[in-house]
This record gives sequence, C-alpha cells and structure tokens, in this order.
Amino acid sequence: MIRTQMAVNDTVFALAQGQDISSLKAAIETAVAQGGRFASFVVVGNREVSVLFSPHTSVAFSVETAAFDERDDGDADIPFGGFFDE
Repeated sequence: MIRTQMAVNDTVFALAQGQDISSLKAAIETAVAQGGRFASFVVVGNREVSVLFSPHTSVAFSVETAAFDERDDGDADIPFGGFFDE
C-alpha cells in the first residue's frame, strides 16, 4: 500500500488511505491565496484534522510503502484508537 505523508511546518501527518491528495493540494492553494483559511483532511486512525494554512505555512508531501491496515479506510465517522482496537 502507498502511504502519503504531509509535513506542515514541523508537524508530519500520515494521511489516511483514499485521501484525495489533488483536492487537498487545491484546498491548501485556495486557503493560501485567500490569505489564510482552515483546510481539513483525514489522517491514519480515521481522525479528521483541520489546519490553518496561510502564506507563511510550509507544506511538503512524501510517499512511502506501508503495510495495509483494514481499519484505516479514511472514514472519519469511525475513528480507531490504535493499540486496543481489534
């Protein structure tokens, strides 16, 4: 499976499977063009994160191979906590 990570300034987020990277990039570009806005995305664990993106925000994307986890389906309505989930 391919895992995409997004670094925002000094914080790295592992994005959930199925996260639409093109749409996320477009939302970030729009937020920056408007002087700063929040954009939301789903990270591993099906948790939604909102970040305030501004012209001063540094963003980088990277891609790696990761083990498949059926719980990480990108559904923010069904988050999982990790270690104790079955």
